[in-house]
Amino acid sequence: MATRPASDTGTPPAPRRETGPHSAQLDLFAEPPQAVAVPAPPPPAVRAPAAPPTAPALQLPPGARWHEVVAEGQRIRFVLQRSRRRTIGFLIGDDGLRVTAPRWVGLAEIDGAVREKARWILSKLHEWQLRRERLALNQTRWEDGGDLPYLGRRIVMRLDAQRDTALATADLDAPADGDVLWLGLPSDATAARIRDTVQAWLQGRARVLFDVRLLDFLARTGLTINRWRLSSAATRWGSCTSEGNILLNWRLIHFPVGIIDYVIAHELAHLREMNHGPGFWAEVGQLMPGFEDARDTLRRHDPGSLPRFD
Repeated sequence: MATRPASDTGTPPAPRRETGPHSAQLDLFAEPPQAVAVPAPPPPAVRAPAAPPTAPALQLPPGARWHEVVAEGQRIRFVLQRSRRRTIGFLIGDDGLRVTAPRWVGLAEIDGAVREKARWILSKLHEWQLRRERLALNQTRWEDGGDLPYLGRRIVMRLDAQRDTALATADLDAPADGDVLWLGLPSDATAARIRDTVQAWLQGRARVLFDVRLLDFLARTGLTINRWRLSSAATRWGSCTSEGNILLNWRLIHFPVGIIDYVIAHELAHLREMNHGPGFWAEVGQLMPGFEDARDTLRRHDPGSLPRFD
């Protein structure tokens, strides 16, 4: 039988990032932003869809500067960064378009490369702008009637100082859209107080549910761990050390149970394979057959769509 692992009872600080050969982790940003690298080309004519210009970044990286290219009558503004790389690279990130080019490549060649990729660039900038607008609309309102994701559903926050903080549902592990999370707070509670109360409740639910799911995996597989605890890391969903210490990000409580199970299986697989090679993925498949859908869903997830607690 599996031995119940020790888990922390308090909210731990953000853990130290494990980077050595005896640890493995599942990054929160598992999929890099869309990027492409091409040799410096001559500038052909391009007809591309319209897209809004990028907004200036608050602070550019050292040595970077803003540059602008006109392609088919449209202005494409981007951050130009010089580097030691051998090709011209394009990256659509949080600040819009960034072009990285070798130091020896002239501006005319860079402009030509941007014009050649203008259709792709403008399409991605358009998607980027839509995503920013969608995230702005999805920001959690820390007030009576605001909603937030919990186990893949949208639950609604309601304030009532006469109640205890609790979710009004028969099964805390199977919520429905629109279920009410009653907060034991007065109607004039500040947004910060509401946010902190919700965070404490979510972390408590994460501690209970993750422990149950982890124990289930251990009982079924015969694996053992040293201990596990919640993580508040900003850049990874989970990690596992060769000593059998596991961290699970409490923000996983926003996702369906299948996603949580995938992250647990991912970290348990590192007990046998401290890498992400073919042997590792075979271990994940044994622990959780059909894990690919959950993995791909998490990879496509935008962390910016989760409620902010800072």
